[in-house]
Amino acid sequence: MTFPKTLARLAWVLAVTSAGQAMAADPAAPKTREQVRAETREAIRTGDITEGGEIGCKRNELNPSQYPAKPAASGGKTREQVRAETQEAMRSGQMTSGELGCAPQVVKPQGPAKTRAQVKAERDEAIRKGEMPGAGEVTGSQPAPAAKKNP
Repeated sequence: MTFPKTLARLAWVLAVTSAGQAMAADPAAPKTREQVRAETREAIRTGDITEGGEIGCKRNELNPSQYPAKPAASGGKTREQVRAETQEAMRSGQMTSGELGCAPQVVKPQGPAKTRAQVKAERDEAIRKGEMPGAGEVTGSQPAPAAKKNP
């Protein structure tokens, strides 16, 4: 072998090995199929994957009892401090509760519920008094259909 061919091969080997190290050091480098599968399995196991739907919450946020607890953040606030801050934020309007939140919502009872018969009786009374249109009645300012003329 001649010196130029040997030098070219050495340069090629050096380029290939350094490129592999550079890709391994780059966090934005493409991952192998097995790395992606492992990350996906871990996300499913811990519930750290979004649930299908409109709100985009993670599974472990919607059903926290079905997944292992996340490790507590080190050196932060106590649970009582966080609760107090959350309550203060809700009082001041900086934070809302309801459909926008990812946590399961507790439904508060509205008082004694009416029976089906009571609701039907109220509906019938409203129709009788004219406060509510009956089934098939036209409401609003729609003109009555024109009468047909017979020639």
